[in-house]
Amino acid sequence: INELIQKRQLLEAFASTKLLEDETIFERDAEKYKDNPQEFVRKSKDVDLLYNSITNAIQSIVEGTLEDPTVQGTMLTSMVTLIAREEAAHPNTDSAADSGSDLLGRPRKWREMWREAINESAKKRVLKTPMVSKEEESSWLHLHLNFLQKNLREDLLKIKLSVKKCYPEEYQVCDTYVEAFHKAIASHLQRLCQKPLDFNELYTLLSWVANTYHSELFLGHPDLKPEVKTENLSLLLTPADWDKLKSDYIASAKEKIKSYFGNILRLEVTEKWEKEVHSEAKGNLYHASLSFDIQTIIGEHMKLSGAISRSLETKMLELCVTELLEFIPRFEKEFMAWSTAQDSPSFAPYFVAYINSFHDLISGLETEFKVNTEELQKILVALTRNFTNIFLTKLRTKTQPHLKKVFTKDWILDTERPDSLASAVSQFSKHLQHMREPTGQELLREVHRYMVREYIAQVIKYRWKMNGETRQEVSKKMDLEATILHNTLVDQGSDCDWLIPAVRHIARIIREKRKEKIKEYVQKLCQNYPDIR
Repeated sequence: INELIQKRQLLEAFASTKLLEDETIFERDAEKYKDNPQEFVRKSKDVDLLYNSITNAIQSIVEGTLEDPTVQGTMLTSMVTLIAREEAAHPNTDSAADSGSDLLGRPRKWREMWREAINESAKKRVLKTPMVSKEEESSWLHLHLNFLQKNLREDLLKIKLSVKKCYPEEYQVCDTYVEAFHKAIASHLQRLCQKPLDFNELYTLLSWVANTYHSELFLGHPDLKPEVKTENLSLLLTPADWDKLKSDYIASAKEKIKSYFGNILRLEVTEKWEKEVHSEAKGNLYHASLSFDIQTIIGEHMKLSGAISRSLETKMLELCVTELLEFIPRFEKEFMAWSTAQDSPSFAPYFVAYINSFHDLISGLETEFKVNTEELQKILVALTRNFTNIFLTKLRTKTQPHLKKVFTKDWILDTERPDSLASAVSQFSKHLQHMREPTGQELLREVHRYMVREYIAQVIKYRWKMNGETRQEVSKKMDLEATILHNTLVDQGSDCDWLIPAVRHIARIIREKRKEKIKEYVQKLCQNYPDIR
């Protein structure tokens, strides 16, 4: 009988074993072993061992079905017949139980064992999938999952085309194999989840479960339909495991996003500030890539996360906004430190470009991503104020040497070009026309007011005795300088026309000889500009 089993002549082996079993039962019932119970035990064990050998052979056939290049159809058909004959031969366990023996006449449950063998086969097939180490290949998990879906898809196609026809319909072969593979893959993924996975690996795993597993790339492949059904499969990962995977992904993304934003700042420092590369213009506005870069990072990560689940997309957006709340003050601190340490002509265009870019960022977050930007706007108000203060400080530093000359003896005698003050102001003010409204216009007005106020303050703090000719020269020079300054700022977009008469009033007072006229001009000056007092 053992030789028959080894040759896979299982029907013959079963028939012989069943005869031996029946003979032993008959002899037992005839009390042949009454005086020699050990002989009965020996023969019962022989029968059991033979059945176990047949069981092992069935298991080997099932597990070898997917291992062998070609399906042994005759052997599978014979195995199905064998299982049916065994079930007919051992319909129940009552007789065995009544006899007090658990070795003879009991059902061998080969159909259950067949299912277990399929489960074991599926496990082995999954575990055989190639998996290189992370040290060998950074995309090891992506490659492994690709191998897994390719190999198992081929297995399922083999089952559909060649294995299924060897079984009667009641075996539901395709469903049984699909369920077995599903359980094996689920167990395998649980083990993968225990590994320390980085951001890209976590995303690979999440995406494979959410987007690939049921898709046409794997179980939903057209070639597998309609036999391979996935509607009734359980979750590939438990809700707890799935939530943990998403949580780990968001935690890992935090460092990733922080790193991306950090790279943006680093590139601004090394590629712009240190090299003093002039800001780009987009239309009439100075442009920095900050807004585009940040929104691109947010958009790409939201798109990836949204492909997995809406909740993950929302969490990713929340994370990006949180990181922005930390990044913008860090950017502000770095830029302020650089601008304070450097007397660079690039400061003003950078200042304008960054204000524009952050305005675009807020607008983009609101329109494209529906973000509540209240906290961000508070941060940007402070940033704009601080950047503006540096701008005005640098403006004062550049213009004070020119202002201090006004109305001095050296200034009166100086033949310096009358546009030197306007030129110094223009180094800063000319860039404000490239700033988004209303911020640029408001700041230009402030510059215009400041220059006129400082000019007048410089004039009225001196007390000189001048002859008529000198007064005429001084008045003329003041008129000319004020006109050049005013026209320069108006050409750059200032709408402060009301400021131009201020210096002219004082120039007129200086050149006027008649006291009553001087008094009239002073009254008019004070009426038009009350704060001059």
